[in-house]
Amino acid sequence: MTTKGFAVSHARDAQFIAGLRSFFEYRDLGIKDATAGRVDAHVIRALPGAPFSGAPHRHGVTFQLVYVLKGWIAFEYEGQGVVRLEEGSCVHQPPGIKHREVGHSDDIEMLEIVMPADYATVEVPAV
Repeated sequence: MTTKGFAVSHARDAQFIAGLRSFFEYRDLGIKDATAGRVDAHVIRALPGAPFSGAPHRHGVTFQLVYVLKGWIAFEYEGQGVVRLEEGSCVHQPPGIKHREVGHSDDIEMLEIVMPADYATVEVPAV
């Protein structure tokens, strides 16, 4: 039996750091290292008092899933319009879909899973 790739992350040890969006902070769950970069998973939460600005963008991913743990967030998706996600909501964002955040609650917390772990994000014209 092998333990290569095993990862565990406990909330009691959580450390949130700055990341892709300046109005969010991110908790790494250790999946990127455990999968040699094939997958990444992190918890994202609102950064208290940070000004919000949701610029339209695309991610160079092959898979992206967002699951809302707490609060709410609204995205505008190309071809779908505005979608509000609340606690317990889950969305699969197809590769390359143009989207932008349009608002979120102060207590938003989400789990995001992406493949591959390292990917490009490109800002694009409005949705």
